Formats: sequence, structure tokens, C-alpha cells
Amino acid sequence: MSGTTSEPLRIGIAGLGTVGSGVVKIIRQKAALLADRSGRRIEIAGISARNRDKDRGVSLTSYDWEDDPVTLATRPDVDVFVELVGGSDGPAKAAVEAALKAGKDVVTANKALLAHHGQALAELAEANGCVLRFEAAVAGGIPVIKALTESLAGNDITRVMGVMNGTCNYILTRMESGGLTYAAAFAEADALGYLEADPQLDVGGIDAGHKLALLASIAFGTQVAFSSVELEGIGRVSIDDIRQASDMGYKIKLLGVCRLTGRGLEQSMSPCLVPATSPLGQLDGGTNMVVIDGDQVGQIVMRGAGAGEGPTASAVMGDIMDIARGTRVTTFGVPASTLIAATPAQAATPAPYYLRMDLADKPGALAKVAAALGDAGVSIHRMRQYDHVDNAAPVLIVTHKTTRAALDQALEAIPATGVVRDAPVALRIEAV
Repeated sequence: MSGTTSEPLRIGIAGLGTVGSGVVKIIRQKAALLADRSGRRIEIAGISARNRDKDRGVSLTSYDWEDDPVTLATRPDVDVFVELVGGSDGPAKAAVEAALKAGKDVVTANKALLAHHGQALAELAEANGCVLRFEAAVAGGIPVIKALTESLAGNDITRVMGVMNGTCNYILTRMESGGLTYAAAFAEADALGYLEADPQLDVGGIDAGHKLALLASIAFGTQVAFSSVELEGIGRVSIDDIRQASDMGYKIKLLGVCRLTGRGLEQSMSPCLVPATSPLGQLDGGTNMVVIDGDQVGQIVMRGAGAGEGPTASAVMGDIMDIARGTRVTTFGVPASTLIAATPAQAATPAPYYLRMDLADKPGALAKVAAALGDAGVSIHRMRQYDHVDNAAPVLIVTHKTTRAALDQALEAIPATGVVRDAPVALRIEAV
């Protein structure tokens, strides 16, 4: 271990679930490699979790145990506090605040905490000369936070988008590959243990929305604004949508998109269509992907495991190693005091849309739908009508680029024509 300093970097880890146990394993199994790469020994000074006796697949008997994570966070022999407890408030928030006030650097994988309290915590970190790092909070093992704050710092970012929840991507992929209904694919994901204790965090887009809000803050220098993210989950996506979108050359993904425009900050997390041949269209299973458009670099695509012990622990370890090397980066890439409170804006950038509706078997039905679209200023690019079943025929329409406001006007008018069975399904088509 030549080149290492005599002073180790001492870690306190709160939360010993899948990720926390993974971090312990890396530190134990790769001690020499970590020291050679960082110039310092990485040592665990103490640990904390709710259950001391749980078998975590790694021996913990050599580490000091603290029942209270706040106590661990403020111990004098802890240089870096690693928060893997989870939750936007409660013990996680209290411990992170205590660590920062005590002058400790903090590494966390807690997206909910930062999505709700990121601005205040960033200000607290800077006031106390600390760094607050959170690579593991977004897209698991994909180093997207480091890319935005460091590697791409010379770019004006124009758009960030991606698939950021592996569970949703798994469900949509299984619907297509297995011909499953949403309910059947959901049940399969649940049986495999892929869903959060509150499944709505996954399928409702909340988990991915937290991640998008953090990326938007870094990309555009804005204060984290999770409450302004337009959220729509995947519960309304049917197997018919999956099949019919495929017929027209598209795949459906729960897609996060953010941009800063003259109208304000657009942040949306919703089911979208992407070209089947695009990198996002070819993304299967529980994998994540983030696409970044910069004025200098062009478009870059980052793909990898979005969750799991190894990938997420790897991201936590990357932050610890940067601290060990002396790398000091502000939480969101710029001083917290310079982050602007952006005006929230509904996604208004024109885009084509996919529309699906069941058309009643009535004379002139299709003409009435076309007229409703035309009256709203929405023009039809492609259309496909399927055979009648029970006196109704599925009709698919791909529009030319239009604004969401114009589309909403058409969607309000179409049911009033009396020729559709239910409200049309409308999904944005995102260019990749």
C-alpha cells in the first residue's frame, strides 16, 4: 500500500440493509485496493441499524454498534457519515443534519430525503465546510451525478431524460415479452420482491420523480422542486397499448424528462413512446438509462443497473473514495446560494402524441374525431384502425408535433362527440 497516508478515513454507516451490507463487504474485501486508489486506508468506525441480531451475510462483530444513528453521526472518531436508513424525514434526516452540524462529510443513497430537503441540506453542508454526496440516490450504479457535476461541467445542459425505475421497466418489458396484462406483470414483480413496501412509490412514478428532480437541479442550477414534477404512473398502460405501439414502431417506457425553457422548468415523469430502435427503446428488464444532451458534448447515453446490492454499494463507495482523495464538490455542482427557484412549467415543448380510443360503430365516427382534433389545431400524421369487436373498433392516431395545451383541448372535445367508448389514452412520443 505504498503512497497511502498514515491517517485512515473513518466511516460510520447507518442502515445495514442490502446496500449498507454491500458497502461493508466492499470495505472488508477490497481494503488494499481502496487504499492504493485513494491514498488512505478506509476503515469502519461504527455502525447502526434497527436490528442488531439480523444475519446480513457479513460479520459485524468487530465494529462499534450505536442504536441511535444520530449518536453515530456525531462520534468524534467518524469522519464520514454514510446514511442508508431511507425516508424523507425521521431518523435519516435527523442524523444527516447532526452529522453536517458536527462538521462531518455525508454520503447518502436517500433520494426522498434530498428531493424534499435538498436545498436546506446543501446550505447546511456548505455552512459547515462539509460535502454532501449522493451518487447512489439516482440510477444505482450509473455515475450520472458525477458526470453532471464534474465531467460535463463545461456544458450547458439542454435536456436530461431517462428510465430511472427498474421495477416499472421490468413490468412494461414483461407485458410485452409475455403478453401479460398490467395486473399480471405487477403480481410477478411483487412475487420477485421488486416492489417497494408501498408499490405506488414505484408504479406511481414517485421514486423516479425524486431522481428526476435531483438531476434537474444539477443540470440547470435550480433549487430541487419535486413538488413541481408532473407525475403519471404506468397503471393505465394496457397490453393493447404495448402491442399497438409496437405495431407502429415504438416502445412504451416510464420516462423522466426535464428541460429549462423561457417559460420555466419542465419536469415530467410519465409513460411515453420512444422509437423501438433507439437506446431507450431497446432497454429491457430492470436496467436504468440516463440520456444527457449538452451544447458541447452532444448526446451521451449512460446505461446500467439501477438498484441492487452491488451497483448501489459501488456508487456509495465511489463517493467515499472521492472524499478520501480530497475531492470537494458542492452538493448540486454550484454553491447552494446560487441555485435559482425556477418557475414550474407544464411540458410545453411541441411533440407528437400517440392516441388510442375505442370508436363506436357509427356513421361518420372517425370524421368527428378528426374534426375535434382539427378544431384544436392538432393534425394527424398516421392512423390505424383495427377490426370491430363488440361494435367498437380500436383506433390509433399519431399526431404531428403539437403542444400539450392543444392536445388537452382535443381530448376534452372528443368524448363529447359521442363516438368513443371511453376517454382516449394519450402518450407523448419523445425524440431520442
